[in-house]
Amino acid sequence: MTNHLFDAFRSHMPAPDRLLMETDDGRSITYGDMLAKSAQLAHALVQGGVEPGDRVAVQVEKSPEAALLYLACLRAGAVFLPLNTAYTLPELDYFFRDAEPRLIVCDPGRLSGVEPLAASVGASVLTLDRDGQGTLASQASRQATEFSDVARGRDDLAAILYTSGTTGRSKGAMLSHENLASNARVLVDQWRFSADDVLIHALPIFHTHGLFVATNVILMAGARMLFEQKFDPARVLSLMPRATALMGVPTFYVRLLQQEGLTREATKTMRVFISGSAPLLAETHKAWRERTGHAILERYGMTETNMNTSNPYDGERRAGTVGFPLPGVSLRITDPEDGRPLRQGEIGMIEVKGPNVFAGYWRMPEKTRAEFRDDGFFITGDLGLIDADGYVHIVGRGKDLIISGGYNVYPKEIEGEIDALDGVGESAVIGIAHPDFGEGVTAVVVRKPGSAISAADIAGAIAGRLAKYKHPKQVIFVDELPRNTMGKVQKNVLRETYKDIYTAK
Repeated sequence: MTNHLFDAFRSHMPAPDRLLMETDDGRSITYGDMLAKSAQLAHALVQGGVEPGDRVAVQVEKSPEAALLYLACLRAGAVFLPLNTAYTLPELDYFFRDAEPRLIVCDPGRLSGVEPLAASVGASVLTLDRDGQGTLASQASRQATEFSDVARGRDDLAAILYTSGTTGRSKGAMLSHENLASNARVLVDQWRFSADDVLIHALPIFHTHGLFVATNVILMAGARMLFEQKFDPARVLSLMPRATALMGVPTFYVRLLQQEGLTREATKTMRVFISGSAPLLAETHKAWRERTGHAILERYGMTETNMNTSNPYDGERRAGTVGFPLPGVSLRITDPEDGRPLRQGEIGMIEVKGPNVFAGYWRMPEKTRAEFRDDGFFITGDLGLIDADGYVHIVGRGKDLIISGGYNVYPKEIEGEIDALDGVGESAVIGIAHPDFGEGVTAVVVRKPGSAISAADIAGAIAGRLAKYKHPKQVIFVDELPRNTMGKVQKNVLRETYKDIYTAK
């Protein structure tokens, strides 16, 4: 028995002296370096008590070592659990208690806050900073550069990624070795990646897009990355003459369009621009094509499924759509109430089935059963339609999700924090179209009688409780929230009322 996912990467590796990463601080990492350093990290994990199936929770800044730690977890048979660097200590406390990791790797600057949380679940703690230094790196540096990979099969867990639900309780999506391997194989083929490609990697690596789409695809193609610590539009533009591909969220493309140097000449070596994690506005698609001559390739995926659909590499990349189901993925539109399949062109619930679809929610068997049909289709919670030409359109989200800057934001969690404040009667959090972030998190608040609580008061109160990307960009005070005859808050009315607050001139 082999190590299913890492062996898939290994089978596509070029010569050891071929570059895998070039970093923005001037470091170069070859495929040979990757094998040696991930082996050392795997040894360090095992010496730290990590056994096959154990969870390794990681909240660190982006670095080559952080990406190599993911590979080390695969090789050691551990389950990689990446966590958003913006998560606060109260948020981390929930993840640690739920996942019960054997080891937590954090930034040295957060060690004092993380250690008590780790102690409460019996986890050990090591550190890793954005320069690749820390106690984990120190331990790894003393280890052998070869490692006997732990046997892992297709259905063994490779990772758990947390995705919140509308009730506010985060769910751990369990992703198997084959979930990730199958998706990477398909994307390499569909997007025509080869060992000659150079990807500008400016995404974070704590979620599906930057880790399992960008990184896995490059490894499966034996290609190379320009590995950027963060997205800087001027910097990314300057890298394009050395690159062939960019994967980004719509915000990347909006901000790049603000760069005067974005021209056909500047992008002439680029082969493909890919967008996902949030809807790409048709006007952004049009403006990009006019400026560069390239049509952005938009695709659709989610934490639980990796990628489900993609616009074609060859053929029309239709603005406002997410293309066709990927090979091996079955997609259908059903009635949200009874699951009945709908006709072409009718709007309903998107359901998917395929080797990419996750194994279920961590320690939530009832929730897992509720999200799958009897025939194995996963109910995505996204509303869409399939047009006459077979293109899939996403028209809304049945789960009340907000996607801001490519990050998933769940209103119930924010409402819970705001409603707990003295002076607040109730609140409703909605997403409003935003020219930069796709959707702006917006809080509509009813004060208690006599209260003078302000937007600044609310911002200050939640600053230490919620990750910054979840903070409302505007707080609007109203006398009462609109409700239907059943008493349910009509968020659609609120979205319509305030639809222009971020775009009005």
